[in-house]
Amino acid sequence: MDFPVHIPFVEQLGLQLVRLADGEAELHLSVGERHLNSWRVAHGGVLMTLLDVAMAHAARSVHRHLPEMGPGVVTVEMKTSFMRPGEGELRATGRLLHRSTTMAFCEAQVVAADGKLCAHATGTFKYLRALPGRDRAVKPLASRAAQADG
Repeated sequence: MDFPVHIPFVEQLGLQLVRLADGEAELHLSVGERHLNSWRVAHGGVLMTLLDVAMAHAARSVHRHLPEMGPGVVTVEMKTSFMRPGEGELRATGRLLHRSTTMAFCEAQVVAADGKLCAHATGTFKYLRALPGRDRAVKPLASRAAQADG
């Protein structure tokens, strides 16, 4: 399944979106050389990205019926706990716990192929239609259609 928006960093890491529905999202990653830290296991930043993207997509999944899935989200706050090294095939699942018109509160976990928990996170996300960037220039959400045109 394609990600609903173009996210170059996520694509560069090789994350795969497997499921997106009803306040939940599931991602997979096959850990390779480019994902490793000096201990030869998945870098914590890779695990945090899996968790962040899983939660963000869980938050957006409730807007699947809207054009381009409605507003995007940005991470406001995230707390992560690491339990064991991430190695091999990893699965991240995100779940929307509560939302308002402007905020989403989520949790996610990353498990290894043996089902053991590697990391857990909670996060707060803000729904946005555009993001003010440098010099306050408005940056629209990068849709798949815009990527195909460019």
